[in-house]
Amino acid sequence: MVSTDDTAVPDYPSLLRLDGKRFVVVGAGQGIGRQASHALASCGASLVLVDNRDDLAKEIADEVGGVPFVGDATSRDDADRAVQTCIDEFGAIDGLVDIVGMAKYTRAVDTSDDEWNWTFDVVLRHAFVFAQAAARAMATGGAMVFVASVSGITSAPMHAAYGAAKAGLMSWVRSLAVELGPSSIRVNAVAPGVVWTPRISQFLGEKGRETNSKNTPLGRVAEPKDIASAILFLASDLASYVTGQTLVVDGGVGVKFPYPMDM
Repeated sequence: MVSTDDTAVPDYPSLLRLDGKRFVVVGAGQGIGRQASHALASCGASLVLVDNRDDLAKEIADEVGGVPFVGDATSRDDADRAVQTCIDEFGAIDGLVDIVGMAKYTRAVDTSDDEWNWTFDVVLRHAFVFAQAAARAMATGGAMVFVASVSGITSAPMHAAYGAAKAGLMSWVRSLAVELGPSSIRVNAVAPGVVWTPRISQFLGEKGRETNSKNTPLGRVAEPKDIASAILFLASDLASYVTGQTLVVDGGVGVKFPYPMDM
């Protein structure tokens, strides 16, 4: 039987490869950032690894064979220098992966000006300055992936400023995708739920892990590798027609029926 569909079938595994691609990874030193760096490097990418701690930047650079860069992710000068380092070391920049973010926990009505401003800096400002620096240098297209949060999609009780900043990040991603699309630059985000990073494990402890595992349809909390896998997909040519999207990676928590069903 002769098929009526004669379109070419691509080499799908090769679309996941990043050979010859050059990325800046912001917040690369630990947790999701470390795993994302390994994911990108294992698929062939050359990396500039940005962290605000010298020891972490050097450690991940040694692990994946990248170039360490120590700087303040909220600094425009440091963002420009990190992108220029990628160009100087590898000849160009093809991608940006930005993982930086942290929450402070307090009631919305008790959130101070300093806490609000700090949160928007550590969650959103770096996405602003790094996206601008990278976009201006991506002459032949590329991909950007940011780490958002389900806290920017649902409510964010006791961390409302964080939720508001993550919602702003996802709006920033959508706007960038529309404006940069004609330049063949794709911009997407990943929105994790609870991820068992070193910081979260210290904050919640084993009791928190057990509680969140029971609350998750897949029966476990996410590991950093789960989020890194989604980042790798969006950074690769497997996602060549995906832009302006936020991929939720929460083990199914967000789609649960919101009312009790005791039957």
